[in-house]
Amino acid sequence: MAAVTPPKQDRSRATRQGLLEAAVACLAEHGWAGSTVSVVAERAGVSRGAAQHHFPTREDLFTGAVEYVAEQRSAALRALPVQGRAEVVAALVDLYTGPLFRAALQLWVAASNEEQLRPRVTELEARVGRETHRIAVELLGADEERPGVRETVQGLLDMARGLGLANLLTDDTARRRRVVAQWTALLDGALGGTGPGDVRPEA
Repeated sequence: MAAVTPPKQDRSRATRQGLLEAAVACLAEHGWAGSTVSVVAERAGVSRGAAQHHFPTREDLFTGAVEYVAEQRSAALRALPVQGRAEVVAALVDLYTGPLFRAALQLWVAASNEEQLRPRVTELEARVGRETHRIAVELLGADEERPGVRETVQGLLDMARGLGLANLLTDDTARRRRVVAQWTALLDGALGGTGPGDVRPEA
C-alpha cells in the first residue's frame, strides 16, 4: 500500500514551523552573528531557497521565530490549570530561563546595532510584553484597579527577566527558588491574600 503524501499546504506549514524552531535554537546557541539563513535552513533540513521562500529576509526569519515561540509559550501559560500563586510565579519565571529568552536576548543585542532590525524587535517586544503582562494578571487574580497592583505585576516580570539574565552564566536554580518564594509572599501582601488556586484557611 502506497504511503499517503501530506497535502502541499500541510507540508508548507510543517516546513515553516521547522524553520522557526530551528531559528530560535540557532539564535540561542550561536547568537546573531553565527545564525545565518543558510545555517538555519541546514538545521531544519531544507534548502536555503525553501527558507527564503517562506522568509525573504534574515530579519523576517528571526523576528518571526521569536514571535512564534513567544506565542507558543503564551498559549502554554494560558492553558495552565488554576493554581496557587507560588506555581504561577514559578511558571512566569520559567519563561525567562529557557532557549526562548536566550534567543530573544540575542535579537535585542543585534537590534541595538542593526538599524533595520531595531524597529521590528522593539515592536515585537512591546507586543509580547503586553501579552505576558495580561496573562500574568489573569493567572495571579490581580485587580489592577487597586493602586500599585499594575506596577507590582510589572515588577514581577522585570524580576523574572533579571533572573533569566543571571541564569545565562551559571545555574541559578537554588537562588531562583528562594526569590520565587519571597516574591509570592510579597504578591500576597500587595494583591490581597491568596491567588485563584490557593486554598483559603477556614475561619
